[in-house]
Amino acid sequence: MLREIQQVLRLVKLLGKQRRQRGVKTTGGLVVLLWTETKTSAHSLNCTVAAAGPWCTGIKMKALQPDLKASMFPCSWPCPEPDPEELSAFTDLYGSLRLLLSFQMKDARLLSPEWKTHIETFLRTFSLANAGIKIQLKFKFNQQTLEPEFRVKMKSRVAQAGETSLSLDVTCNTQPPECVKKGCWCQGGHPDPGDRLLLSIPPRAMDQGLYGELSVQPVTLLSPCVLQYPNLATQLTHIQVLVYSPSNVPVTGPSSFFQSLPAHLGCEELSVHGLHCSSYKDLVLSGGIVYEVEQENQEEESSLPTMQQGLLLFLFLQHSDPFTSQLSDVMATEALIEHHLEDILSNNRQAVTAALETELKKTLKAQQRRKRDQEKLRSAVKVILTSSISIVSSSSNMDFRNACLNSMKVRDTHELSASLCESLWRVTSWKFTPRGRCYSAQMEEEEESDGPTRTEI
Repeated sequence: MLREIQQVLRLVKLLGKQRRQRGVKTTGGLVVLLWTETKTSAHSLNCTVAAAGPWCTGIKMKALQPDLKASMFPCSWPCPEPDPEELSAFTDLYGSLRLLLSFQMKDARLLSPEWKTHIETFLRTFSLANAGIKIQLKFKFNQQTLEPEFRVKMKSRVAQAGETSLSLDVTCNTQPPECVKKGCWCQGGHPDPGDRLLLSIPPRAMDQGLYGELSVQPVTLLSPCVLQYPNLATQLTHIQVLVYSPSNVPVTGPSSFFQSLPAHLGCEELSVHGLHCSSYKDLVLSGGIVYEVEQENQEEESSLPTMQQGLLLFLFLQHSDPFTSQLSDVMATEALIEHHLEDILSNNRQAVTAALETELKKTLKAQQRRKRDQEKLRSAVKVILTSSISIVSSSSNMDFRNACLNSMKVRDTHELSASLCESLWRVTSWKFTPRGRCYSAQMEEEEESDGPTRTEI
């Protein structure tokens, strides 16, 4: 079922790619409806994929060749049409349907919870790189309806050499700490495109008809964004790799190339202790390859305000062949690229590894710069703290001593030292520096904290 949905998305994207040269927008809606009928076999699952809006304007379903439909759904059965009421709300939002494809699969495994997770994860991964398309997913099984929510709050366009610009979902759902004021938290990320890398096609793939020019475009996205807090310590916890076909549809399935990649990366040059590939279950839930970043054990730094970050590494495959123009041929070529992707990556292992290492270095360089600044800040805070406590402790003026203790809401100099240390770090770490490129956060007013404020310090 996942392959069939992938094929439908590829079909619409490729048709849109042909028309986009005439200025067609890449926005609209997509609905995926999966349901069972009580009168039919419990092992039969119906699927309807419908699309509407500018991104699929001009598609004529009657023009699709019978052999193309047969290649898209080789293991499917005729499917009953969905209830028009199921699509009425969708058409109210995006207009008349431009695409409506339905098919039926007969496999009891398709009704398992794991399978639902596969479908949802795949569509979320698709949405990350196709942020202009609003997705609706609905499961209707045993008189129960499930509708996972797909929300894109922040979008960013990334230019591609010789290709239509990408629309990425850069929304960050990390909630800021209470000490962050309203409108002072970036709710999105800032994509950073890398250099395009040409890939050589291995002989085995050529023997099966894969020719032309093949390349990969890396794009990194670090989140949450803390550019407005230059003094805040950060910690990279994980790196996720997502691969997309030339039609901008996610490539599914774990890759042994990426699973073995940490062994070929220079962790010392990246200034990380190690990268560990997540388990297979985690890979399924994440929709791509995930590496856990091994952390340092420094007790002193553990008490400091630290923001954990994740790095999303997009790899967009690009292919061009002047002798491949028919839609069925283009779809067959994409299928060949996915089938031989493991061989293609292995054939270009040195170049791909070097390119990915360059992108990681670029991101981690900022992390190292922050770390050096933290060391300077830590030294300054120690001097301030020692001097302040020394002044209060050695003072013979009881009124002055009591005023200091009362202002920090503590009972003695021992508590004063701990409270002042925490307050100093909170004020310095969360120093706000506006950045024009950041997305302004519309936050609710937070209640005032009982802790010391900047004025008290």
